Amino acid sequence: MGRFAKLTRFIVGEPVELPKELRARYPELDIVTLRQGGIPPHVAGWLFGQRSVAAITLWRTIFLGEGTALSPDLLLHELRHVEQFGRGKAFPLHYIWQSLRHGYHRNRYEVDARDYASRRLAESVGSRTSKEG
Repeated sequence: MGRFAKLTRFIVGEPVELPKELRARYPELDIVTLRQGGIPPHVAGWLFGQRSVAAITLWRTIFLGEGTALSPDLLLHELRHVEQFGRGKAFPLHYIWQSLRHGYHRNRYEVDARDYASRRLAESVGSRTSKEG
């Protein structure tokens, strides 16, 4: 591996393919780009006094921390952040302001992402149960 490739991997991590079963169950995830590692999860972690975070979303790219599993809950939560980024260029500033005012867990964008992921997971379970019955 050349120096440029190593530097690129260090900065933006490595591409990750969404498993077919997750793609089939949650086709809305097709709009995201997944990467594992890189600088973004570490920078976000440092802001929280940690080595890294499980994931951070920047526009349409979800950066997963090293060793983070591709769980539907996490991916759907981060998908909601992709949608939030799409609502306007000022989203990062609004997100930071919400975090400073209310803390990470009470930040309205985090609350919305958790609610969205919970609803979508419940829908998925409900649709599988009705198909099986």
